[in-house]
Amino acid sequence: MADIRIELDALMKERGISLKELSEKVGITNINLSRLRNGKVRAIRFSTLKKLCEVLKCEPGDILKYGDDD
Repeated sequence: MADIRIELDALMKERGISLKELSEKVGITNINLSRLRNGKVRAIRFSTLKKLCEVLKCEPGDILKYGDDD
């Protein structure tokens, strides 16, 4: 079954940004960002997604992927 995956970890590695640095720039806690990065959340605010895109210089589709894991 297809699912929505969060590719935040890969983007952070590509951009060379730490969890702490990203959480400070986006304005969310390390814990919430870690949960988001690990796919342990059921929702994301558009304002958070927008800020992530601004900081990581990417599009929402770079963070959120739809499809099978294979």
